[in-house]
Amino acid sequence: MEPTTYRTIATPVVGRLEERRSVFECWLRRAEDEAAAREVVDEARRTHWDAGHHCSAFVLGADGSLVRSNDDGEPAGSAGMPMLEALTHAGLTEVVAVVTRWFGGTKLGTGGLARAYGGAVRDAVEQAPLLTRMLVHEVDVRAGHDLAGRLEHDLRARGVSIGDVRYARDVTLRLQVPVAQASGLPDLLAELTAGAAEPVPGTEGQAWLDAPGGPRGG
Repeated sequence: MEPTTYRTIATPVVGRLEERRSVFECWLRRAEDEAAAREVVDEARRTHWDAGHHCSAFVLGADGSLVRSNDDGEPAGSAGMPMLEALTHAGLTEVVAVVTRWFGGTKLGTGGLARAYGGAVRDAVEQAPLLTRMLVHEVDVRAGHDLAGRLEHDLRARGVSIGDVRYARDVTLRLQVPVAQASGLPDLLAELTAGAAEPVPGTEGQAWLDAPGGPRGG
């Protein structure tokens, strides 16, 4: 079963870590698909053309099932995999991390590289504002002008989101409720309006709704 909620970052973050004069800069960004994730990697290469490595990891899909990592010339398993583990440990998806390295003249060894690359991503994740995305059921409800204001207030008080309000001869409210609560919406409307407002047939749909925050994984 596909998940109905997941966590990702709200805004891009840039983190920077230094280890024995090598500098590791992490770009942490949202990415909805693999093409978008790879474009972030390409942008890092273009921007930091003077760096030696641009290692990457991303987690995609609401269930986090699509994962990729790349060592970009570093010893196998010393960069991309520690970066990927930092993302999955944080419980994030729809996210790509690119860590650019400028060599400082001292070799770090496989273990040192793994700690540095993974640490750069963990530091960026700690800085990142998070949001929770929730799959919601959407439907239009039509009500008279005399009822609409109170109905909107009562619905919000019961945790129903209002995606849009349109004014014409009547008032149409676009309601958004978690999919698990969708079956109870007609009864809630009946309770609040005594049957004066009902879902409009044919207007049902689903969408992802963003809510700030959410606990950090690990």
